[in-house]
Amino acid sequence: MAHDIAHHESNTAKIWKVFILLSVVTIVEVILGIIKPVFLIDTTIISMKLLNWIFIILTIYKAYYITWSFMHMEGETKGLRRSVVWTAVFLICYLIFILLTEGDYVFEVFKGGYKSWDF
Repeated sequence: MAHDIAHHESNTAKIWKVFILLSVVTIVEVILGIIKPVFLIDTTIISMKLLNWIFIILTIYKAYYITWSFMHMEGETKGLRRSVVWTAVFLICYLIFILLTEGDYVFEVFKGGYKSWDF
């Protein structure tokens, strides 16, 4: 019986650790979204503000950590962890790249006057 209680406490500690870490990352995102530091808004990297890159990176980190914790990836084999987590991270990064590239292209086409903004 004592062994079951100890195991339950360790799971509770793990849940609190995950909760605190994800809360801190979310609070940092919210504070950055409210304050919007000038140096992060004025700095542009690959056609996007540095603040937006920080939001994207923190969101990918949270998705990775949620997968790691709640899908219990830390106890799995190395190959399974990589196939699940890195595939998702790669697909998210690829989707962001495609959206930014195509969105910038459409903006530049309309900005250049090739098409009109009639819609």
